[in-house]
Amino acid sequence: MTTMQKLLQLPVNAVNIVKSVQGVAQGQEEALSPVLTPDSGPQNWYNAVQPEELRHLRSSSFGGGGGGEGSDDRPAQEEGLTSIQSQPLRHDDLKEMLDSNKDSLKLEAMKRIVAMIARGKNASDLFPAVVKNVACKNIEVKKLVYVYLVRYAEEQQDLALLSISTFQRGLKDPNQLIRASALRVLSSIRVTIIVPIMMLAIKEAASDMSPYVRKTAAHAIPKLHSLDPDQKDQLIEVIEKLLADKTTLVAGSVVMAFEEVCPDRIDLIHKNYRKLCNLLIDVEEWGQVVIINMLTRYARTQFLNPNINESLLEEGSEKAFYASDDEEDEDKKAEAAALAKRKPYVMDPDHRLLLRNTKPLLQSRNAAVVMAVAQLYFHLAPKAEVGVIAKALVRLMRSHSEVQYVVLQNVATMTIKRRGMFEPYLKSFYIRSTDPTQIKILKLEVLTNLANETNISTILREFQTYIKSMDKDFVAASIQAIGRCATNIGEVRDTCLNGLVQLLSNRDELVVAESVVVIKKLLQMQPEQHSDIIKHMAKLIDNIQVPMARASILWLIGEYCEHVPKIAPDVLRKMAKTFTNEEDIVKLQIINLAAKLYLTNSKQTKLLTQYVLNLAKYDQNYDIRDRARFIRQLIVPTDKSGALSKYAKKLFLALKPAPVLESPFKDRDHFQLGSLSHLLNAKASGYQELPDWPESAPDPSVRNVEIPEWSKCTSRKDRKEKKVEKPFYSDSEGESGPTESADSESDSGSGSESASGSEESRSARSGSESEDSGEESESEEEEEDEEDQKKKKKRLEKTKARKAVEESAESEQSSGAEDRKRSRKMVKNQKSVSESDSESESSESEEESEEESEEESESDTDIRKKKAPVSKPPPKPSKKESKKENKEMSLLDLDDFEPAPASAPVTPVNFLSSSLVSDLEGLSLTDTILAPTTIAPSGSIKMYELLHRITGEGLAVEYCFSRQPFSPDPNMVAVQIQFTNNTNAETKNLHIEEPRLQSGMRIREFSEIEVLAANESVTVVMGIDFCDSTQAANFQLCTHTRKFYVSIQPPVGELMTPAFLTENDFKKEQGKLMGMNEISEKLTLGDKCVNEHVIVERVTATANLSRVPCGSDKECRFAGKTVSSGSLVLVTVAMKDSAGAQLTVNCEKMVIGTMLVKDILQALSQ
Repeated sequence: MTTMQKLLQLPVNAVNIVKSVQGVAQGQEEALSPVLTPDSGPQNWYNAVQPEELRHLRSSSFGGGGGGEGSDDRPAQEEGLTSIQSQPLRHDDLKEMLDSNKDSLKLEAMKRIVAMIARGKNASDLFPAVVKNVACKNIEVKKLVYVYLVRYAEEQQDLALLSISTFQRGLKDPNQLIRASALRVLSSIRVTIIVPIMMLAIKEAASDMSPYVRKTAAHAIPKLHSLDPDQKDQLIEVIEKLLADKTTLVAGSVVMAFEEVCPDRIDLIHKNYRKLCNLLIDVEEWGQVVIINMLTRYARTQFLNPNINESLLEEGSEKAFYASDDEEDEDKKAEAAALAKRKPYVMDPDHRLLLRNTKPLLQSRNAAVVMAVAQLYFHLAPKAEVGVIAKALVRLMRSHSEVQYVVLQNVATMTIKRRGMFEPYLKSFYIRSTDPTQIKILKLEVLTNLANETNISTILREFQTYIKSMDKDFVAASIQAIGRCATNIGEVRDTCLNGLVQLLSNRDELVVAESVVVIKKLLQMQPEQHSDIIKHMAKLIDNIQVPMARASILWLIGEYCEHVPKIAPDVLRKMAKTFTNEEDIVKLQIINLAAKLYLTNSKQTKLLTQYVLNLAKYDQNYDIRDRARFIRQLIVPTDKSGALSKYAKKLFLALKPAPVLESPFKDRDHFQLGSLSHLLNAKASGYQELPDWPESAPDPSVRNVEIPEWSKCTSRKDRKEKKVEKPFYSDSEGESGPTESADSESDSGSGSESASGSEESRSARSGSESEDSGEESESEEEEEDEEDQKKKKKRLEKTKARKAVEESAESEQSSGAEDRKRSRKMVKNQKSVSESDSESESSESEEESEEESEEESESDTDIRKKKAPVSKPPPKPSKKESKKENKEMSLLDLDDFEPAPASAPVTPVNFLSSSLVSDLEGLSLTDTILAPTTIAPSGSIKMYELLHRITGEGLAVEYCFSRQPFSPDPNMVAVQIQFTNNTNAETKNLHIEEPRLQSGMRIREFSEIEVLAANESVTVVMGIDFCDSTQAANFQLCTHTRKFYVSIQPPVGELMTPAFLTENDFKKEQGKLMGMNEISEKLTLGDKCVNEHVIVERVTATANLSRVPCGSDKECRFAGKTVSSGSLVLVTVAMKDSAGAQLTVNCEKMVIGTMLVKDILQALSQ
């Protein structure tokens, strides 16, 4: 590389280095950000290299950045010339970085690739190397890989299809951004063969917990529709579901999908209309624009025209002004009859709601939102209210020229019909010298539209200064504007005409030419009074060279040749001389002038006319030749001439109406303002016509949404009275616990009340709009009041008996830990009581519905009592906790519950029947099960040997999997390690060194143990991310004197954490994991597996799973998730006749499923 080349590269590379320094700081900030939101302004997708990495990449040993000639040129580097260079990495080096095991190198490579794309460079040949990293565990790398894939998936469809299983796995990733990115990539692969997969992915994403993923699903809908229009019906179902979404993030995107796929399906909007109006203020700006435009069209079909009566009155007043007295009386009678028939206009409340909720958006910082609200008011609001938009639009005039251009186009259209609202802001439309030409011309248009008798003098003074401008197009437009003002306002016509005549002596030929054209139009209104002007213009014919101006003068002289009989033939003589050199438009007017003079003054002009017609006969332009032949036959009669020649004079010298100078924006308002079609004044692709107002108002009840029954109570006081009737500790609460309603679904013996209660709890779990949706009506509650009174008496008796049982049970069970927990829960209950007193109206009604459902499940409770007449009830959790547990079991992970020590699991009390024990264990009612992290079998937890005391020279180390969440990182398995010092001396500085882990695995070390005294033991907890594999984690266990190589290998069952599912959720998830994700085996149960309780105990001992409620006695179901990736693991043990059973495991990770089947088979066969 020559010195010159290095010097030429210097500035660019210097900039790159500056960027890299800035990027370090930005990258640190980004690393702290928990969520990278794609809609929150400009993001730093790629921050630059860390300084030490930069040196590493430059070194020739890497084979990249500083290789080639630069590496040999050592003196130049020392001088500092190439020290600031960072040669762009070749694609081979990027591929090498992407294949490395280090996440930092992968991240750096991806940042550089995305930077290349941002600069417009082609990076498509890196697709195979990038797509391999889509399964990378590092979240930052994964994000950038998906950014790349979205860009190139459509170009590299074959390679993208090979990775489609990875994208599908990404749809189930715990991180919402990865799920959304995976769906975005999937919808970017434009291949019809994957349409069913895309459809399934969109349907799943539409039900996702994350609103951002649901928003991405809405974005994918139009893509799928454009790929396969046959999917329209299914997509409409998804759109209908997403339209019911109450999240502001989703609203704009789903309305956009609605506009793309089915804009004519207005019926989908009815139920969501009010919700959209109320959400509008909180939706992101892009969504606001889309929703407002859609609601404008909706309102035009559903509401009446608010200005209909005003337009009638205006028409009536105009007729009355011009009519005679007799006609006036008749018209008055007709008007009275018409107005009597027409009902007085009353605005629909929903129409008013839309106007009221959009008005604050006129203050938005986004010009598109302001423009959207302005067009909505213009098309929908009463005339008296439209004026509010003027100030907002004038504010936008201070924005960029592009925004000004669009705003002025719309203002120009508005000023034709609603001139009054912009008149106070006249000075805002004065032209600045810095304005671009197109802005100046639009402002002129607006000023001309706003001109009236009161402000015309001010406007004309402005126009006079504009004519002195250096911008010729603007000067021409100013002269046309003066002409329009003169046409529209008769009082200033003569003044304008005189001013334009003065312009004829201007030095600038373009100014003179434009003035001639405008004067010609003005003279047509009063030609008799202005023959002097015509003579003056005839003298200018020698000097003016602009074709349009010459043609205008010739037309004027020909049209009014009777007013200038002496000048006209002389003008024709001059024109005949230069005929062959004139432009086509001028030649046509010379022929017309010759014909008119031949008809009025044939003596002087006969020969000239023939000469001109002969010249035209052989002209190169066929229009001129045809015109010459036609005129010759018409004005020079021969034997072959037809009847038309008699009327030649009438044809040529007929009175012609004066031209009306109109605004080019006059008829543009039939396009929706703010649309591209309005801007172009032509219908653009995808434009939706603005519907006409309906003649009669459609039914407004279609927008009514069903109100929950509880809201029909007359007042808050009534609801409070109803609440007071029920005791705080109801019998059903004490006996049945929080998940009783879930269990009652399967209990066929329960009464009708219990069944309805289970339906209520089911609807609450499925996320209905209000948690009180299943509550019974007021009248039904009143009928049950008498039954309540009877139940209260029974309840008092039962409570007394239960207290006695509790006292005896507490004396038998004197565990300190249990007592502490029970007292803690009682404190929690008292807190919830005090909180419930200060709850708002809505929360009171929720609690009321809860109590009702608890009361309804009482019949089910009675059946339980018959099974176990003497039983110690579990302590009752607070109301709020039971409500959450009913709705979603996983919400039980509360800090208030301390996990029970794993080494001492709670065994069932001996006076419980075995069937009730298994029921309680399945329903998660025991104290230990209330904390999901401590689900453990009733046997002791198995300990594994890590270091034998002989090998460890007196130091013995054991470990177990505690099955508690590892708080520093929930994706790690918690491993409890016990150190025992069997020597007589102290052991110091116990710690971990040199972990040797498989790709993707991570380890979180325990804090160093400084001193372990002789014959003492200590327990610590460390976290290991096994990446959902059973491969061992190898590391060195070090003391102050020795190092021991050890390894921890997890059983497959310890790689899971319990997942709390309802029966319906279990079936739904199981349906998604069929085919290759399902492993089924037959087995023979061991001699000890005599009942359901033992099977549950064996399965939960083998794998860290939770029991799922099941309606069948012959089936046990368990659910869990893998700790690292969160993939669901579903286990079903179906008992058959004799000792046979069927084991089914559904898991996305087939290796884990296969290993788990083996372990559970072994456990159940013993």
